[in-house]
Amino acid sequence: MTATADNPATTRLALRHRLAERGIDRQLLLLAPALLAVLVLFVYPFAYGVGLSFQPSHGGTLGAYRDFFSDAYQRDTIWTTLRLSLPAALLNVAASVPIAYRMRGRFRGKRILTTVLVVPITLGTVLTAEGLLNFLGPTGWFNRVLMGIGLTDGPLRLTNNYWGVFFSLVITGFPFAFLLILSYLSGIDPTLERAAATLGAGWWQRFRRITLPLLAPGLATTFCLTFVLAFSVFPSAVLVGDPAGTTRVISIAAYHAAYEVYDYSLASAIAVVMGVVELLVVAIVLGVRTLFYTGSTGGKG
Repeated sequence: MTATADNPATTRLALRHRLAERGIDRQLLLLAPALLAVLVLFVYPFAYGVGLSFQPSHGGTLGAYRDFFSDAYQRDTIWTTLRLSLPAALLNVAASVPIAYRMRGRFRGKRILTTVLVVPITLGTVLTAEGLLNFLGPTGWFNRVLMGIGLTDGPLRLTNNYWGVFFSLVITGFPFAFLLILSYLSGIDPTLERAAATLGAGWWQRFRRITLPLLAPGLATTFCLTFVLAFSVFPSAVLVGDPAGTTRVISIAAYHAAYEVYDYSLASAIAVVMGVVELLVVAIVLGVRTLFYTGSTGGKG
């Protein structure tokens, strides 16, 4: 028997050296269970859905995509979804910045205020929609107060339309954006602003020239995540929107194709289109972030 066979420790050492020579760290094997889960739960369903979108019952390989884009009722769901998700994401990020900027330091009651601001994220879209119906509905508290003090003669229509879905997206998306922006701002060294203040820079100059450039990557990432969250809206569009009209978003079109028409190829094609639109918006935002960062640093790497 060889010395390697007689000594298991030598065998393990030799195996580690052979893997190291090939640039492989044995600790990477610990990622195998997570990688398997990703492949089974995400990569395989994605690949299967993309493949299914090219197997329609008629019209050839691109028949499902042709049916979607040739039907104005289906095609317009892209614009409807963008018209809801983009303003909601912009508002959530814009509103989060000043609040998080003021709350990044230590002050009394910070934990309580932070808890109040993030409570809506625990409610869920269904409970939020139910609350909006009770509060903003024709017989809700908001309209009763307006009519009681004589500001309106009749109830304002704030649910079962565009505004109901928009309010729902803002309420559920703001805590998510706020927590991300707060974490990014907390990571910026406050001594940078203090140094600028000693040189006579006002708060706006400090924010525009120091904080904002450092926060720009975080703003772009937060907007992308908030946009993707809003773009996939489904329960709100059904519960507090007009799912057959003004708030017929692309996710409703995919659901209709899959579970009412039972055209799984068309549903998969709509899901692929949905993903492509999201990727385009994310790519544009990241491109603008790169240009902004390059401009703010004077083109230096």
